Amino acid sequence: MTTPATLSVSGVQDRLRHQLATRLATARPDLARRHDLTTPAGLAAAQQDIAALSDETTTLAAVVVHHLDLPAFAVATCAYTASLDDTQQAAWRRDFTRTVFLAGNPANLRHRFTFAHTDPAAHLAYTAPGPAAATAPLRRLLKLFDAPARLPARPPTLLTIPTPPGLRPTRPPRHRRLHLATAGCTLAQALVHLNHLLAEAVMDGLITGGDRLTLIQEPTLTTAGPAFAAWRITPHPATPHHTGRLHAAAALTEETPHA
Repeated sequence: MTTPATLSVSGVQDRLRHQLATRLATARPDLARRHDLTTPAGLAAAQQDIAALSDETTTLAAVVVHHLDLPAFAVATCAYTASLDDTQQAAWRRDFTRTVFLAGNPANLRHRFTFAHTDPAAHLAYTAPGPAAATAPLRRLLKLFDAPARLPARPPTLLTIPTPPGLRPTRPPRHRRLHLATAGCTLAQALVHLNHLLAEAVMDGLITGGDRLTLIQEPTLTTAGPAFAAWRITPHPATPHHTGRLHAAAALTEETPHA
């Protein structure tokens, strides 16, 4: 019997394709009906359909970033997603939790723009998911957040996810490890990977208020490691996109003993 530790390269790619197909089918069941997502060709066709969508009809969120701290960003993204109602979450997820990151100071913008969530330090401010036109004035005013520096490895960091005001935890706290691959990854790319993974994990009930996450930044993720409950799958950074080779950019483990 083949175990994760003995998976061939093709076996690893099959596993990653399965995870990517699951994400696409969850957000857009119509893609699963239209394309065979179990095949590389079907996945590629579905991704072409997604790329062809008009920006004008896309639901997106905008995040103003004043100071970047990945652990604080991870916590804020979970808190923000948990604060959204079911309709907002569903619309955002249908467009794959699309998010635009902008460079700016939330403190200087709060009197001109409405934000759905701001982190306690006021370093991050999130707009509610909505039509692209809703954030067009903000996006015209600010430049895209650019952080080209390579993502460093760092010691594990323990994070606690807050419970939204007025809500009670729906279950006992859980602990998971949040793995982020650093090889070939910039700080700006790390924001994108964590944003998609964590927002969708909150929507799926994998993360809720009171939970703890241990953020682990390491060169690469391996399918021979711990069992993962959620993945962020992207084209492999070291190979051309047309090859179809995939890469695990980030992942969230199954529940581990509470730390």
